[in-house]
Amino acid sequence: MPLWQWLLSAAGLLLVLVILYGIALIVRRRLLSRHGGTFELSYRIRTSHAGRGWLLGLGRYSGDDLEWFRIFSLSPRPKRVWQRDRVAFAGRREPSGVEQMSLYADHVVVECSTDDGPLELAMDPQSLTGFQSWLEAGPPGGARHV
Repeated sequence: MPLWQWLLSAAGLLLVLVILYGIALIVRRRLLSRHGGTFELSYRIRTSHAGRGWLLGLGRYSGDDLEWFRIFSLSPRPKRVWQRDRVAFAGRREPSGVEQMSLYADHVVVECSTDDGPLELAMDPQSLTGFQSWLEAGPPGGARHV
């Protein structure tokens, strides 16, 4: 078989794999959202460089937990989980500099504090309203302000 046929076969196989990956991402998102709505939620994993370290993802409330899933992962398990009584809202700000290109359009940066230190999330204003309501909806006396 000539080289060009091998290359054409390899390119075709690569295209099929990319299409299957895309379909798997769509199916995963539908499975994640069937137990309750998901919303676009970015998480800042590294704070050492200003405006960098953001990962795009999906958020989902599960009882007293906020689960975060990476957007381009096929894993059905959340990558991070934050418990309601361990998170305290500290403020919000508009994305600046590089963050404007790293995050979804119209998202705001939400600054929180946890037992592990500061936490930065990014979400749209409607999701922020839901996030603040979720934080305040904890059981009486169960919320711990960090």
